[in-house]
Amino acid sequence: MKPPVLLAALLLLPASVASAGPALPHSAATNSAITKSAITHKAVPQRNSATTAAAAGAATSWQWPLAPRPPVLRGFDPPPKPWLSGHRGVDLGLGTAGTPVMSPAAGTVSFAGVVVDRPVITIDHGGGLRSSFEPVDSTLAVGEAVAAGQVVGTVLPGHCPAAQCLHWGVRDGEEYVNPLQFVLDLRPSVLLPLPGPP
Repeated sequence: MKPPVLLAALLLLPASVASAGPALPHSAATNSAITKSAITHKAVPQRNSATTAAAAGAATSWQWPLAPRPPVLRGFDPPPKPWLSGHRGVDLGLGTAGTPVMSPAAGTVSFAGVVVDRPVITIDHGGGLRSSFEPVDSTLAVGEAVAAGQVVGTVLPGHCPAAQCLHWGVRDGEEYVNPLQFVLDLRPSVLLPLPGPP
Protein backbone atom coordinates (compact mmCIF):
# COMPACT_ATOMS: atom_id res chain seq x y z
CA MET A 1 0.00 0.00 0.00
CA LYS A 2 1.34 3.45 -0.89
CA PRO A 3 2.02 5.77 2.11
CA PRO A 4 -0.81 8.28 1.32
CA VAL A 5 -3.32 5.41 0.92
CA LEU A 6 -2.10 3.78 4.14
CA LEU A 7 -2.44 7.11 5.95
CA ALA A 8 -6.00 7.51 4.64
CA ALA A 9 -6.85 3.96 5.78
CA LEU A 10 -5.51 4.65 9.27
CA LEU A 11 -7.48 7.89 9.50
CA LEU A 12 -10.68 6.00 8.72
CA LEU A 13 -10.26 3.78 11.77
CA PRO A 14 -12.28 4.82 14.83
CA ALA A 15 -10.21 6.15 17.71
CA SER A 16 -11.43 3.25 19.88
CA VAL A 17 -9.78 0.71 17.52
CA ALA A 18 -6.44 2.47 17.84
CA SER A 19 -6.68 2.61 21.65
CA ALA A 20 -8.50 -0.64 22.35
CA GLY A 21 -5.58 -2.30 24.15
CA PRO A 22 -4.47 -5.93 23.91
CA ALA A 23 -6.40 -8.26 21.65
CA LEU A 24 -8.59 -10.95 23.14
CA PRO A 25 -8.79 -14.55 21.98
CA HIS A 26 -11.83 -14.16 19.73
CA SER A 27 -12.14 -13.82 15.97
CA ALA A 28 -11.37 -10.67 14.02
CA ALA A 29 -14.93 -10.69 12.67
CA THR A 30 -16.32 -10.71 16.20
CA ASN A 31 -13.91 -7.97 17.25
CA SER A 32 -14.96 -5.82 14.28
CA ALA A 33 -18.66 -6.34 15.03
CA ILE A 34 -18.10 -5.48 18.69
CA THR A 35 -16.22 -2.29 17.82
CA LYS A 36 -18.93 -1.22 15.38
CA SER A 37 -21.63 -2.04 17.92
CA ALA A 38 -19.87 -0.06 20.64
CA ILE A 39 -19.45 2.97 18.40
CA THR A 40 -22.63 3.13 16.36
CA HIS A 41 -25.30 2.98 19.03
CA LYS A 42 -27.12 6.24 19.50
CA ALA A 43 -25.91 8.55 22.23
CA VAL A 44 -27.98 9.54 25.23
CA PRO A 45 -27.98 13.25 26.14
CA GLN A 46 -25.13 14.05 28.53
CA ARG A 47 -25.83 16.06 31.65
CA ASN A 48 -23.04 15.24 34.05
CA SER A 49 -19.60 16.80 33.57
CA ALA A 50 -17.90 13.46 34.35
CA THR A 51 -19.98 11.73 31.68
CA THR A 52 -19.36 14.52 29.17
CA ALA A 53 -15.62 14.28 29.75
CA ALA A 54 -15.70 10.52 29.22
CA ALA A 55 -17.77 10.88 26.04
CA ALA A 56 -15.29 13.42 24.72
CA GLY A 57 -12.46 10.92 25.13
CA ALA A 58 -10.87 12.54 28.17
CA ALA A 59 -8.82 10.32 30.45
CA THR A 60 -10.87 8.78 33.23
CA SER A 61 -10.02 6.75 36.29
CA TRP A 62 -12.52 3.99 35.38
CA GLN A 63 -11.43 0.47 34.54
CA TRP A 64 -13.06 -2.66 33.14
CA PRO A 65 -15.10 -4.58 35.76
CA LEU A 66 -13.68 -7.91 34.53
CA ALA A 67 -10.07 -8.94 33.94
CA PRO A 68 -8.64 -9.59 31.50
CA ARG A 69 -10.53 -7.11 29.34
CA PRO A 70 -13.68 -8.96 28.21
CA PRO A 71 -15.34 -9.08 24.80
CA VAL A 72 -18.59 -7.12 24.45
CA LEU A 73 -21.27 -9.67 23.58
CA ARG A 74 -24.10 -7.15 23.31
CA GLY A 75 -23.75 -3.39 23.05
CA PHE A 76 -25.65 -0.46 24.50
CA ASP A 77 -28.99 0.03 22.72
CA PRO A 78 -31.28 2.31 24.77
CA PRO A 79 -34.95 2.56 23.83
CA PRO A 80 -36.30 5.79 22.27
CA LYS A 81 -38.73 6.15 25.20
CA PRO A 82 -37.97 5.13 28.82
CA TRP A 83 -40.91 2.70 29.00
CA LEU A 84 -39.97 0.76 25.82
CA SER A 85 -37.73 -2.29 25.66
CA GLY A 86 -34.06 -1.91 24.85
CA HIS A 87 -30.64 -2.81 26.17
CA ARG A 88 -29.70 -0.27 28.85
CA GLY A 89 -26.14 -1.49 29.35
CA VAL A 90 -23.59 -3.88 27.88
CA ASP A 91 -23.11 -7.63 28.24
CA LEU A 92 -19.48 -8.57 28.87
CA GLY A 93 -18.32 -12.08 28.06
CA LEU A 94 -16.33 -14.26 30.43
CA GLY A 95 -15.02 -17.79 30.60
CA THR A 96 -16.94 -19.19 33.54
CA ALA A 97 -19.38 -18.32 36.28
CA GLY A 98 -17.61 -17.35 39.49
CA THR A 99 -15.42 -14.75 37.76
CA PRO A 100 -14.65 -11.83 40.14
CA VAL A 101 -16.41 -8.52 39.41
CA MET A 102 -14.44 -5.37 40.24
CA SER A 103 -15.67 -1.86 40.88
CA PRO A 104 -14.76 0.25 37.82
CA ALA A 105 -14.25 3.31 40.05
CA ALA A 106 -14.31 4.16 43.73
CA GLY A 107 -17.73 4.53 45.32
CA THR A 108 -20.26 3.30 47.84
CA VAL A 109 -22.62 0.34 47.57
CA SER A 110 -26.09 1.84 47.15
CA PHE A 111 -28.01 -1.40 46.48
CA ALA A 112 -27.32 -5.10 47.00
CA GLY A 113 -30.25 -7.43 46.54
CA VAL A 114 -32.52 -9.24 44.12
CA VAL A 115 -34.39 -7.48 41.31
CA VAL A 116 -37.11 -9.74 39.87
CA ASP A 117 -35.06 -12.97 39.91
CA ARG A 118 -31.47 -11.70 39.60
CA PRO A 119 -29.01 -10.60 42.26
CA VAL A 120 -27.81 -7.06 41.54
CA ILE A 121 -25.18 -4.82 43.09
CA THR A 122 -25.13 -1.06 42.46
CA ILE A 123 -22.23 1.25 43.24
CA ASP A 124 -22.67 5.02 43.54
CA HIS A 125 -19.54 6.69 42.16
CA GLY A 126 -20.63 10.23 43.04
CA GLY A 127 -21.63 13.04 40.70
CA GLY A 128 -24.83 11.18 39.79
CA LEU A 129 -23.00 8.19 38.27
CA ARG A 130 -24.00 4.67 39.36
CA SER A 131 -22.84 1.28 38.04
CA SER A 132 -25.07 -1.79 38.33
CA PHE A 133 -24.00 -5.39 37.73
CA GLU A 134 -26.08 -8.54 37.33
CA PRO A 135 -26.23 -11.40 38.06
CA VAL A 136 -23.65 -11.00 40.83
CA ASP A 137 -23.29 -12.77 44.16
CA SER A 138 -21.93 -10.29 46.72
CA THR A 139 -21.41 -10.18 50.47
CA LEU A 140 -21.17 -6.37 50.51
CA ALA A 141 -23.85 -4.33 52.26
CA VAL A 142 -25.42 -0.99 51.39
CA GLY A 143 -23.22 1.85 52.63
CA GLU A 144 -19.90 0.02 52.29
CA ALA A 145 -17.15 1.99 50.54
CA VAL A 146 -15.32 0.31 47.67
CA ALA A 147 -12.07 1.24 45.95
CA ALA A 148 -11.49 1.21 42.20
CA GLY A 149 -10.56 -2.34 41.24
CA GLN A 150 -11.90 -3.86 44.46
CA VAL A 151 -13.74 -7.17 44.02
CA VAL A 152 -17.42 -6.57 44.77
CA GLY A 153 -18.75 -10.05 44.00
CA THR A 154 -18.69 -12.95 41.55
CA VAL A 155 -20.68 -13.55 38.38
CA LEU A 156 -23.53 -16.04 38.56
CA PRO A 157 -24.89 -17.91 35.52
CA GLY A 158 -28.18 -17.01 33.89
CA HIS A 159 -28.03 -13.65 32.10
CA CYS A 160 -26.90 -14.65 28.59
CA PRO A 161 -28.56 -17.84 27.37
CA ALA A 162 -25.77 -18.98 25.04
CA ALA A 163 -22.71 -17.85 27.04
CA GLN A 164 -21.56 -16.70 30.46
CA CYS A 165 -21.79 -12.94 30.75
CA LEU A 166 -22.05 -9.97 33.09
CA HIS A 167 -24.54 -7.16 32.45
CA TRP A 168 -23.05 -3.73 33.25
CA GLY A 169 -25.30 -0.68 33.28
CA VAL A 170 -24.40 2.93 34.13
CA ARG A 171 -26.81 5.71 35.06
CA ASP A 172 -26.09 9.41 34.97
CA GLY A 173 -28.85 10.70 37.26
CA GLU A 174 -31.94 8.89 35.95
CA GLU A 175 -30.63 8.34 32.41
CA TYR A 176 -28.82 5.23 31.25
CA VAL A 177 -25.56 5.95 29.42
CA ASN A 178 -23.12 3.75 27.53
CA PRO A 179 -20.70 2.16 30.04
CA LEU A 180 -18.08 1.73 27.33
CA GLN A 181 -17.54 5.51 27.15
CA PHE A 182 -15.82 5.28 30.53
CA VAL A 183 -13.27 2.65 29.44
CA LEU A 184 -12.87 3.26 25.68
CA ASP A 185 -12.30 6.29 23.49
CA LEU A 186 -15.59 6.47 21.56
CA ARG A 187 -14.95 9.77 19.83
CA PRO A 188 -15.98 9.72 16.15
CA SER A 189 -13.34 9.40 13.46
CA VAL A 190 -12.20 12.57 11.70
CA LEU A 191 -11.34 12.37 8.01
CA LEU A 192 -8.48 14.57 6.85
CA PRO A 193 -7.75 15.41 3.21
CA LEU A 194 -4.95 13.49 1.54
CA PRO A 195 -1.90 15.63 0.83
CA GLY A 196 -1.78 16.81 -2.78
CA PRO A 197 1.19 16.54 -5.10
CA PRO A 198 4.14 18.77 -4.16
